[in-house]
Amino acid sequence: MEDQFLIQFLRGSKYSLGKAKEKLTNFYMLSAKSPHLRSMEDVDDPTFRKIHRTGCLILLPTPLMEHGPRIIVEQVSYEPYEFTNTEISRYIWTMAEIVLQSDPYACVQGLVIVSDLSKVTMQHLRQLTPKMILEVMRFSEKALPLRIKRLLILNCPSLVKTLLNFALSCCSEKLRKRIHISDGNNIEKFADVFPKKYLPRDFGGENSSLENACREYEKVIDEHRDYFKRNAECGIVERLRRKKN
Repeated sequence: MEDQFLIQFLRGSKYSLGKAKEKLTNFYMLSAKSPHLRSMEDVDDPTFRKIHRTGCLILLPTPLMEHGPRIIVEQVSYEPYEFTNTEISRYIWTMAEIVLQSDPYACVQGLVIVSDLSKVTMQHLRQLTPKMILEVMRFSEKALPLRIKRLLILNCPSLVKTLLNFALSCCSEKLRKRIHISDGNNIEKFADVFPKKYLPRDFGGENSSLENACREYEKVIDEHRDYFKRNAECGIVERLRRKKN
């Protein structure tokens, strides 16, 4: 297991050994139980690269307020049934793990996620299940040392809002307060917490372009090729784990 990987769990747990151990155990235990919560073993996998090049998840180069939370833009930029839910989910967790490895400050400053749902269709939504949404939310909260400072959702369809409300009802109040939903694309609605200039140029901001940011981050993925091959050997042996009283 990589030193940087372990250190990020400590940072994300504010250097509490107990909390870091619990999150690390949850990370391997939950991902072992659910294939869609596992990261890739091979980042050269053609499907993984194809998903990345759709631009469905892009890390912008400039953090919020220059030195604050890292900014991620999510968008549905692929056709329904072009990829399976498991393929998309594994891509997302692989990218999250790359952030853990490549950005020492990500766990300290956290993440701001801007999610644009303008291209979501009923066909996309049919692929989701309440169980999968719930598992993803719990994995994010209980197993990842990356803290979501804010989630800004634009162009949110009413059905998605219903699904989100269901998932959020099972999450902590602290997490619920960090999520802001708009049924339109008016980013100015969030201006008090997210100045528009930190958006990519595609959204009227000044923070690179989605195409450039996507292409540049592919170099970061390349740098972690060997890491994922080594990390595939890590996990937990359930029968050896101490049970809580």
